[in-house]
Order: sequence, then C-alpha cells, then structure tokens
Amino acid sequence: MLISLAELVDRFGGQLIGNGETKVAGFAPLDNADSSHITFLTNPRLRNEVKRSQAGALIISPKDNQLVGDLFKGSRIVAKNPYAYFAHAAQLFESFKTIPPVQGIHPSAVIDPSAKVAPTASIGPFVTIEAEAEIGENCVIEAGCFIGRKAKVGAGCRFFPRVIFLNECEIGERGVLRPGAVIGCEGFGFANEDGVWVKIPQTGRVIIGNDVQIGANTTIDRGALSDTIIENGVKLDNQIQIGHNCHVGENSAMAGCVGVAGSAIFGKNCTVGGAAMIGGHLTIADRTHITASSVVQSSVTEPGVYSGFYPLAKHQEWEKTAVLVRKLGTMRDRIRELEKTVKALTETEK
Repeated sequence: MLISLAELVDRFGGQLIGNGETKVAGFAPLDNADSSHITFLTNPRLRNEVKRSQAGALIISPKDNQLVGDLFKGSRIVAKNPYAYFAHAAQLFESFKTIPPVQGIHPSAVIDPSAKVAPTASIGPFVTIEAEAEIGENCVIEAGCFIGRKAKVGAGCRFFPRVIFLNECEIGERGVLRPGAVIGCEGFGFANEDGVWVKIPQTGRVIIGNDVQIGANTTIDRGALSDTIIENGVKLDNQIQIGHNCHVGENSAMAGCVGVAGSAIFGKNCTVGGAAMIGGHLTIADRTHITASSVVQSSVTEPGVYSGFYPLAKHQEWEKTAVLVRKLGTMRDRIRELEKTVKALTETEK
C-alpha cells in the first residue's frame, strides 16, 4: 500500500519540503533505496550518502537539513528526531501487511473452566490456560503458549509462540512477549548445609507494567518472598536473565544477553548494553547508562555513563589491582609534581 508524504506529515508532524503528493511504499537504507522508498538520516557518517541516494523521500533533522539537505534529489521531511519518526512511520507501513488475528479460541487449546478469557481475545493452537487465569480484551496468545494458574494478562497483550507465563504472574496492558520468553520460573535460591544445597521455595511473583516488551528466550525469575517488578515501558532484548526480586524502573532498556543477579534495583530511564553483567543486591540510579560487556559489582548512585571490565584473576590479586587503578589519577598528579621539582632542581644546579 502506498502512502503520500502529505499524509505522513498529517499523522506524525514535521516540515515537508517538496511534493506532498509523492507516494512511498516503505523504508529502505540510504544506499539502496529507490523512488518507491522513504529513507532517513541519523548517522553523521552517512551524510555523503544523501547526494547519491535514489530514495523518493528523506527524513532528516534540522541540522542535517542545513548541512546536506539541498543535495538530496527527492522530497524531505524535516523532523526533530528522524529515528523516532522512522519508528512511528515504520509501524504504519507494517500495519498494512499485518493480518488481523481471528478472535476466539482454537479447538486444540486447553482452557480450565474457571479461567476468564475475554471474547475479543485470540487463543491459538495448543495453548494451555490454567485455573483462574485471566486473559484481557484483544489479547493475542499464539501457538503453544502456557498461562499458569491465577496469572493475569492485561488488555491488548501479545504473546508470541511458546511463551511461558507461570502461576500468579501479572502483566499490564499492551505487553509484547517474544517467542520462548519465560516469566515466573523459580529463582536460583539455595542454602548450603554441610556442603549440601537445600532448595529455598520461591513464593513471590513477577509483576509487569504496561507497554513492556520482552525479547525471545528472555527469562525473568519470580521473587523469593517479595515480587520481581518490571515497571511501565521497560524494553528487554533477547536472551536476558533477570534474577529473583529484581526491580527495573520505568522506561529502562537492556540489550541482548544482559545478566542481572537477584535483588538488583534499577531506577528509571536506565540503559544496559549487550552482555553486561549486574551484580546482586545493587542499586542503579535513574538515568544510568552501562556500556556493553561492563561488569557492575557495586551500586551506582549518580546518573551518567559507566564502563568497566577486568580480566579474570585470583580474587585477592584482582582487589589489589582495582585499588591501584582507582589511584592512578592521584599517582599521575604526584608524578607530574615530582617532575616539576626535579626540573627546577636541575635548572638551579646549572
């Protein structure tokens, strides 16, 4: 389905420069788009591609429009945040291709008589919904999902195939769980008694807010005593592990393969890069950004961007190294002062 640039601007705003009747069928990168595509510029290193691009339209920031906008052959939409504009417009194009789910319950689904399933929900093949579970209006529960006893799924949620949503867990409205996500499995809790590990029952839940997206094969453990909490707007990538009793503040985001140990508390609007490791019982301040592959072993009390990693070593040796690294700034200043003193004494002797 084609859509005109004028309609895009009507829907999403921005300043249109060029022909509003130009119609586009979807997005493509700057370097291989043709006249049927719209593209966008967010990376300054790609400004040289603007002149060569064959796209029918370009979404561009005011700054980049001043620098390279006139080099583009087609029409332009000038937007404050081209990447966000692209995201909204891409959702529109995707909606044209989406086949609406069929409301109702597939004959192969197994649903306990005490479960409550909204009539507008779509329940796919081989879904299991246990006793007293609740499925809200316009939910889509795809093939092979399991919804545990007394679990609650809010309106407009979509569970992709093979999602496991265990007993008494809850999710708010418009949540998206990608294939293979496991919510509410038992956390890793054991007590050591004379060299033998004794299992600690995990009796808490997982409580998830509104507009949360959880990636494929990501696992969120239920609380040991209190609940694991994922607040509104959180975005979790694929293959993430969230330990028991963690609390992730609203609008925080984590990239793939992040590991968060039990009882860690994240503030609001935090980000964690791929494969970063977060220790247990730590507190991470609002607006903290942890770069990829970092290892966080102490609480972060001030917002900012943090990085850190040490090679594996014997623990006592690692501690000594960490202390030395922390003192490098002070040692550098002292060496500079010594150099000045030596230089002054040398000149005096001459």
